[in-house]
This record gives sequence, structure tokens and C-alpha cells, in this order.
Amino acid sequence: MQYTRLGSSGLTVSRIAFGCMSFGVPTEITPWTLGDEDAQPFFRQAVELGITLWDTANFYGAGSSEEIVGRALREYTRRDDIVLATKVFLPMHGGPGGSGLSRKAVMEQIDASLTRLGTDYVDVYQIHRFDPDTPVEETMAALHDVVTAGKARYIGASSMWAWQFAKMQHTADVHGWTKFISMQDQYSLIYREEEREMFGLLTDQGVGSIPWSPLAGGRVTRPWGDQTSTRGETNPDTDFNGRPLFLESDHQIVDAVERIAAERGAPMAQIALAWVLKNPVVSAPIVGATKTHHLADAVAALDIELITDEVEALERHYVPRSPTYF
Repeated sequence: MQYTRLGSSGLTVSRIAFGCMSFGVPTEITPWTLGDEDAQPFFRQAVELGITLWDTANFYGAGSSEEIVGRALREYTRRDDIVLATKVFLPMHGGPGGSGLSRKAVMEQIDASLTRLGTDYVDVYQIHRFDPDTPVEETMAALHDVVTAGKARYIGASSMWAWQFAKMQHTADVHGWTKFISMQDQYSLIYREEEREMFGLLTDQGVGSIPWSPLAGGRVTRPWGDQTSTRGETNPDTDFNGRPLFLESDHQIVDAVERIAAERGAPMAQIALAWVLKNPVVSAPIVGATKTHHLADAVAALDIELITDEVEALERHYVPRSPTYF
């Protein structure tokens, strides 16, 4: 395993993050999630591989993901050896503190998350999305108070426009409040919009990127059109506004991944992830696991150095698309 600082902060994290959205009580929307018993071997494997950054959210499995993560923390490792991250924003119940980033929601949801996780603090408390209905000052003050209360060591953000993130960082800076050290944004070979939208700001601000869906929901891990996984069959091909998530030109990108993987004798996932890892703003891509080879492939990608011709082949056919935030 390789380790790095998360952005310009002093926090050391593994270069692969263990995504825990795959764990929780299965629902009609997420039938591919694994329950407690089936999830436990993956936590053991993460510890054995040296993956120290574990990412979950209050929303995953309606809280059951956090409960599973908490049990695994107690079973397989020491709390102090893990960088634990969770999130707030998406709906947990219909009350005024059940969603969003109001002071009430932030304070209510951090306590609920800590209870489910069975810990006194999280290392990185992340806002899952930008909240247009709450003043930025209210949110940033509440997050700062969470940190000063010792319930979180750092704060992070996820999936928003660069101007929104800049506004929140500036607000914290002006008031002397805690600033974000990480941005959890979508980034993969077939979704590169953050190169134009967010990455320049992150570099300027010293904020580390911990991308979600670095393998595009598995699209770049198997030949084009081969959607053999349960998750691939249930995930939509459009965003919340009905715009396509995937373009026909992506076919050629996946073909390039397949060709390079065959030439190197490596799984396609390793090639696609090695490309994400080469970006200097990326601290640790988030990799979920529902099969034993998923985490092993992710760690193996750290040893792959793509040559110039391979990078050019992987990037040549990308077509820009509208960023997908909601």
C-alpha cells in the first residue's frame, strides 16, 4: 500500500479508499448491497491490504452501512488505525433535521452517525451535496462547531459546482472557521468534467480529491455492453435531469482499456484505476467491493505506470458532457 497526505492537510491516508456504499440492508433501488455477514470479509481484506481510509454515509442503507462499518471497526482493527469518513445531507427522515445542511440537521445527524458507528468521532465529516436552501454561513459555522466539539477531526465536501465550493471555503476563511480538506467528486475515464470544473480550484486551495465511481460503475472494467453485474443492470443510464450518463464515444475508450489490459496481462479495472491515480490532485479514489478481487485489483493498480502512448490512447476519444450535480 502507498500512503499520502489528504490535500495539504497533515492527515495521512491510504491511496485507495474503501467505499462502503456496497454494504447495508438491500433495497429495491440497491439490490446489490451486501448485508452484515456478507460484508465482513471485505473489511478484513481491507485491513490486510493496508487500506486505512474508509468512506460511508448516513444515507447508505438508511443508516445500516454505518452500523456495519462500526461493527467491522471493532472486530478487525483499532479505531486509531482507520481514517473514518461519513456524510450528511441526503434525507434520513421527514423532520426538519432529517436532511439538508441546516444547523439542526448537521448537529442531529452527526450524533446519529456517531451512535451507529459506535465511535466518539469521525475523521472526515463530509457534506454529501451543496444545500441551496441553507445560508452558507450557517452550514460552515455548524461544521466548525462539530470540529471544535471533537466530533470530527476534519471536514470534506462532495459533488458541487466549483463556485459553490469556493463560496463555502471563502466563508470559512473570512470567519476563521474550519475549511474543507477534501472533495469527493465523480471522476473516471468516461467522466472527466472535473478536469475543467473543479480540479484547478482544488489544486489552488490544497484540497485533495477522493473521487467516487473511478471505474464508472464498472463500465470500464468489462468489454462495452457487457453489463453482467446486478448493479450494472439496475443503475440508470441517465442523470436526474434525463441526460445520458454514457455516450457512444465511450465505447472507444472502453475498447482502449480492454486492449491495453490485454497487452499488459492485467484486469481492465487496474488499467482504468491507474489512469485515475496518475492525476496529481487525486489523493485516493474510492473503490467499493462486492467481489474478493475488487480491492486486490485496486491496490495492484498502484504499481502500474502508464506510458505516454497508453495515456494518449485512453484519453483520445473522450467527449465532454454536462456535469452531473443535483
